[in-house]
Amino acid sequence: MPKTSIARAARFEARITPEVQRQLKRAAELEGRSVSDFVVTAALEAARRTIERTETILFTIDAQDRFWEAMHNPPPPNDALRKAFARHRDLIVE
Repeated sequence: MPKTSIARAARFEARITPEVQRQLKRAAELEGRSVSDFVVTAALEAARRTIERTETILFTIDAQDRFWEAMHNPPPPNDALRKAFARHRDLIVE
């Protein structure tokens, strides 16, 4: 008889106070879910918010306009930029 492969889920454990456990259990019951499902869902939502908050740049309308203008009509290179290009050419062999 062939064996079937069962995907194993990663395990996560945390030490919590009895009060935190009571609140998590109550909240999970209110939503009709297991504590495990409730905690994983809440943690995943928090993780997504954190990632989005750190990976998203928000501009005001004025900042958007200035950014667009700088990208489409950049100023000519100044001395520092010209020196940086020259140093890059000296250090990097194509």
